[in-house]
Amino acid sequence: MQCLPWLLGAGSHLASTSVKPQDLLRPVSPLPVNFVACQLFALFAAFWFRIYLSPGKTSPDVRHALVTIFGIYFVIFCFGWYSVHLFVLVLMCYGIMVTASVSSIHRYTFLVAMGYLTICHISRIYIFHYGILTTDFSGPLMIVTQKITTLAFQVHDGLGRRAEDLSAEQQRLAVKVKPSFLEYLSYLLNFMSVIAGPCNNFKDYIAFIEGRHIHAKLLEVNWKQRGFHNLPEPSPTGAVIHKLCMTLVSLLLFLTLTKTFPVTCLVDDWFVHKANFLTRLCYLYIVMQASKPKYYFAWTLADAVNNAAGFGFSGVDKNGNFCWDLLSNLNIWKIETATSFKMYLENWNIQTATWLKRVCYERVPWYPTVLTFFLSALWHGVYPGYYFTFLTGILVTVAARTVRNNYRHCFLSSRALKVVYDVVTWAVTQLAVSYTVAPFVLLAVEPTISLYKSMYFYLHIISLLIILFLPIKPHAHIQRQPQTLNSVNKKKKD
Repeated sequence: MQCLPWLLGAGSHLASTSVKPQDLLRPVSPLPVNFVACQLFALFAAFWFRIYLSPGKTSPDVRHALVTIFGIYFVIFCFGWYSVHLFVLVLMCYGIMVTASVSSIHRYTFLVAMGYLTICHISRIYIFHYGILTTDFSGPLMIVTQKITTLAFQVHDGLGRRAEDLSAEQQRLAVKVKPSFLEYLSYLLNFMSVIAGPCNNFKDYIAFIEGRHIHAKLLEVNWKQRGFHNLPEPSPTGAVIHKLCMTLVSLLLFLTLTKTFPVTCLVDDWFVHKANFLTRLCYLYIVMQASKPKYYFAWTLADAVNNAAGFGFSGVDKNGNFCWDLLSNLNIWKIETATSFKMYLENWNIQTATWLKRVCYERVPWYPTVLTFFLSALWHGVYPGYYFTFLTGILVTVAARTVRNNYRHCFLSSRALKVVYDVVTWAVTQLAVSYTVAPFVLLAVEPTISLYKSMYFYLHIISLLIILFLPIKPHAHIQRQPQTLNSVNKKKKD
């Protein structure tokens, strides 16, 4: 669950030494002007880049250079001298890229990138005393950290591992030649994604710059059977307009709902001491719903910027429609209709979930769920609320998986039972998510404990009881392992 900290908007001035954790719960301020201005300018620049600097008219080096220059300018415009942290991290990790052995490049890069990010996160608490800076540079630093580590693992896969030891996806994304300095800077600092992401794969990005991105996806479809003699040229204009409409709706909801139901309500005396449990349950859900539009706004706008530049084409759906969701960070419909905790997480901050899967979940030999949640919390920052959320998330994930494995099959015998099951699991999922992510926006220990006390820690208790008394089926860990050529050949021999 990626947080864009500069969008949390907890204040309009630098924190002083007298700021208390509770002070973080002041009403949400408007979206930062610099952020919105940069993204809108990036949108127009993206259209210009696609039309006038297309691969057929401009060399890849020129395209790399221009997107990098724009990206660096945007970062400096938004974050001033704090942007130095971004450039320092990029240069340090490129040094590792060119000097480290391919057998250990991913480890060194991961440790340096995550270590530097964590130091910056810690400084925001212990130096600025829980203050939210108006020029909070941690958001772009988090995005760059994802990209740096993603590329390092893909270089390691391409140059440091045997092909038969890779999964099909790892083979497809493996980078077999180390990037040049210009390619490295362009991938990490391009103006389309440097401010708000999302993370993407290096090979996809290079194919976009070189003009192979769309045709590579179209070649997967047999166009002659569809009556085409030449590959079509899909236009992103329709997708961009659709996403901009979603962005506008999200912005309107953010400006209305978030002010009507601010997170401060969750620590009010009325909520904590006077409201009954059912009222608290419903009100918590409403407040958490009201906190979503700012993420919908930021991520959908970022997606539209990339599409406007011609990046993000994902292929053709079963109805023959062109899809521009390669870089989409969320699926709002599936989020709001999710019937399981897993389905909700898979459609919320999709690119971060993919990054966690590729650098942690698929690669660690022990406790993949626990370590993935811990990495997610560490990547987000060091506010205590993040760890409350992710520790609770581990419990809820295991409990939800256990219930689903034990009882879901009982409701598949008829359509009526399946409808009942879907309605109940939808309600439970939405309430569980609201309960779990509340500390994520509360941030500090005191308001989190106050909230959970008022809710009687009900979800923690229920989840623990489920884990203790229902049988946990062990096949989930086996299913998570990516199939390599070696594992496939072994199965054939068996």
